[in-house]
Amino acid sequence: MNAPALMPARLLLIEDDPLLSERVQHHLAEQGHLVTLCRRGDDGLEAARAGGFDLVLLDILLPGLDGLSLLAALREQDGVPVMLLSALGDEQDRIAGLSSGADDYLPKPFSLAELSVRVDAILRRVRLERRRWQVQPDAACRQYGALTLHPENETADYAGCPLALTETEFRLLDAFCQHRDQVLSKPYLYQAILHRSFGRHDRALDLHVSHLRRKLRAAGGSAQLLRTVWGQGYMLASELL
Repeated sequence: MNAPALMPARLLLIEDDPLLSERVQHHLAEQGHLVTLCRRGDDGLEAARAGGFDLVLLDILLPGLDGLSLLAALREQDGVPVMLLSALGDEQDRIAGLSSGADDYLPKPFSLAELSVRVDAILRRVRLERRRWQVQPDAACRQYGALTLHPENETADYAGCPLALTETEFRLLDAFCQHRDQVLSKPYLYQAILHRSFGRHDRALDLHVSHLRRKLRAAGGSAQLLRTVWGQGYMLASELL
């Protein structure tokens, strides 16, 4: 019996460079994806908010609304995965993008082959996450002290205060809660949450944890709730929940 075919992924490409946008749109369409193209930031935000996309590919320097402002506005109500595509490729720009809630950052110029690999990695993770919740119909709500996780829509609140998490932050928090008082190593978290190998100079995980920690503190959580165990990894302290 043949395996069931995967449904085409719906991608939103927000890129103002006419040559690059056409090349990327054509290439991703050839890979079997359904690609919607916007060339202005304000138009892209409107399209993204309309929903239904599996991944947003977002340039930073855009007319109408810059990419980081668009990402911040989108993250107020939507956890759709976002990959930033930008000519601003130095470390501080990557940090700014990931700190704003991006799931990945691909500096320009990039090859279409690398773009395909990164897109496929994110979409594979999205499918795995959806399948995980589909086989856990009883996972409507999980309570850990003052912290409540809602897996059905990947949201969480602390003492009734919504945390406005990105999808990556929710997955991190879920992992920490399921392994309370256990140190989770960086290599484990890279594989389990970011779905890639740990690199010694890769700070993506640190940034996601820092962002999550800040949101927990803003909601009233202890500064020691999510602890860094130097040389080992991170741990959620259950006695502070």
